[in-house]
Amino acid sequence: MAKLILLRHGQSLWNLENRFTGWVDVPLTPQGEQEAIEAGEKIKAAGIHIDKAFTSVLDRAKQTLRLCLHAAGQTSVPTEESEALNERHYGDLQGLNKAETAAKFGEEQVKLWRRSYSVRPPGGESLADTAARALPYFYDKILPEVKAGKNVLVSAHGNSLRAIVMKLDNLSEEQVIDLNIPNGVPIVYEIDSEGRPISKTEL
Repeated sequence: MAKLILLRHGQSLWNLENRFTGWVDVPLTPQGEQEAIEAGEKIKAAGIHIDKAFTSVLDRAKQTLRLCLHAAGQTSVPTEESEALNERHYGDLQGLNKAETAAKFGEEQVKLWRRSYSVRPPGGESLADTAARALPYFYDKILPEVKAGKNVLVSAHGNSLRAIVMKLDNLSEEQVIDLNIPNGVPIVYEIDSEGRPISKTEL
């Protein structure tokens, strides 16, 4: 049975500084680099051979993928990049400190902007908007590879992965509010030939 491995990038500089990042390219921190390396070591220890990889076009996801595959001893994996897997665009909030934004607009409003399914931050995307680009790409490009029996690694972001996990785990719009994808932790789904998830584990 093929495996789908979802990996949120390691800690980025703006994760560390508690800023809204969105589509801004920021590098991994030394901790983020280590998280990516450890993810690869876990994949290697689990004996998982990666047949195909996908990543967003943002540097932190691409850097995570490179470090992860190198640590897994698998540096020649065919890879595709797509903006469809990018983090949600945070619009006017990009670059702002999350705590300062909560103090200005109220914690409940900022939680809605960050966690809800359909509420957009000013000038930005909701999770629903992110899903509208990430899911068609997932079903058109990624899942067919898994259904064909390939082990696939996806290096992406908190919200593009939330959109995918929401569908795989059959979560409601209310349940997805509490869904958090941790940095640098490989989430492994076993997928059958019909594209149905059979099991889910974290390495």
